Amino acid sequence: MNRGQPAPGLFPTGMFEEQLRACVTWPGAPASLVTAAEYALLAGGKRLRPALAWHACVAAGGEGPASLLPGAAVEMVHAFSLVHDDLPAIDNDDIRRGRPTLHRHAGEAMAILAGDALLAGAFDCLLRWPASWREPGTSAETATLRLSLLEDLSRATAAMIQGQVWDTMGGLPEGLSPTERLKLIHSNKTGALLAAACRMGARVACGGGVTPAATLNAIGKFGETIGLMFQVVDDLIDATQTPDHAGKRTGKDEAAGKLTYPGVLGIEPTRAEIGRLRAEAFDAISPLGSRAEGLRSMVDYFAERTK
Repeated sequence: MNRGQPAPGLFPTGMFEEQLRACVTWPGAPASLVTAAEYALLAGGKRLRPALAWHACVAAGGEGPASLLPGAAVEMVHAFSLVHDDLPAIDNDDIRRGRPTLHRHAGEAMAILAGDALLAGAFDCLLRWPASWREPGTSAETATLRLSLLEDLSRATAAMIQGQVWDTMGGLPEGLSPTERLKLIHSNKTGALLAAACRMGARVACGGGVTPAATLNAIGKFGETIGLMFQVVDDLIDATQTPDHAGKRTGKDEAAGKLTYPGVLGIEPTRAEIGRLRAEAFDAISPLGSRAEGLRSMVDYFAERTK
């Protein structure tokens, strides 16, 4: 996979990029704000969260295009988080996806404001589901589902922020072992949005109807597991890959004194933990049969990626 490009073959990226562009079409907004938001949102990336939403929708018996708006909303929150995490006050990163971070490109003030706009835009994006961007649906079933999607995304966003606080500023609950602390940080900081993408994709599978609880629970468990696994793999990449290969600064977590799986467990035990989570993710969606083949491919990609 080329740096900064979507993971190959996981879902139709062309349709999704078109949807993302529509989501940052903000009539009346300052052109500089739109340009900065586009810089952060439309410059590639693996698009793993919308891919998860797409395949979760299919696994739950729906059609992938129904997940485009929910997937876009999650991706906008993800982009917001990257812009703000890169700021000097937090991670102080200069490179993202192989090019200058937004605050280096457009200044800190614009980066903060563009991040704010992406966060607000994500929730506005969900209000448009399931009809076209210009013609929101109006049925009672649609309104109820929309509220569920908004709840999923708002709770996941709050969890992500809490995880970032624990990761950068401490304040974890007392009495936790190093591994328990790691799991709490990672499940919130990174895993929450990935898990939300899965749940939101599954929710929209039945249109305005209700996705069966057993299906939603299976995909929810899958999302929680793969969300944690993603960050464990990220820890491994940070410890073992070069900045040129990863497309971002590596070794920074150890330098900052952060808890990481390789730092707590070691490299080989971390790889073993990835294998355990991989098996757990497969087990979670085993009741869904062949419909979940896309999610199984995602597990393989998550476990084996090196950037």
